[in-house]
Amino acid sequence: MYKLELIHDKNCQRLEVGFLPEVAATNAELVKYVGENLPRLIEEESMRGRLLKINGAQSISIAYHIAHKVAHLYGAVAIFDPKLSGYVVSITHDSEYKLGMVLSDEPIIV
Repeated sequence: MYKLELIHDKNCQRLEVGFLPEVAATNAELVKYVGENLPRLIEEESMRGRLLKINGAQSISIAYHIAHKVAHLYGAVAIFDPKLSGYVVSITHDSEYKLGMVLSDEPIIV
């Protein structure tokens, strides 16, 4: 129904998200789906660490739900912005990742 895939990059994790074109669903159905499946991904894939990058299409309600669930599992969360060709740090608890900092699309080496 909706793509939720965790990629383990070098020294960070990347959450690939997106709408599946072959599935017609309302935003209410999609956010419920994410709410039911993200906890499984958090536990089974050990979603936690210093940095999470999120890439892909998401509605505001999906983005809020994901942010709520992962904000305290990572030192920082950054969202891909295609206009900047990089990830913008939008949540941070780590002094190395400043709010608004643009990170490269390349894997982070820290």
